[in-house]
Amino acid sequence: MTFIEFKKHLLDAEISLPKFSKLIKVSEKNLQSYKKKGEVPNSIAVIVVCFVEMQKAGLDYREIVDKLELKAKTKKGAGFANKKNNSAKD
Repeated sequence: MTFIEFKKHLLDAEISLPKFSKLIKVSEKNLQSYKKKGEVPNSIAVIVVCFVEMQKAGLDYREIVDKLELKAKTKKGAGFANKKNNSAKD
């Protein structure tokens, strides 16, 4: 799915990009990066199309997703170690 198609589906689902990113716990910056790539990943495409279909069927997808209690992913790895751990190594 192209980024333009993705944005059209967001309109059909009656949700903005910032609200979509908060709902699915993916950073808005990450979603915006797909604009440069021209396409969104399959998983994001499936989510937005399902939201559109749920909206058409009169289902409140926001409430359904909220019940999942999703957690935002945190960056891990050597480049993202916190300063407390780095100072303990000194």
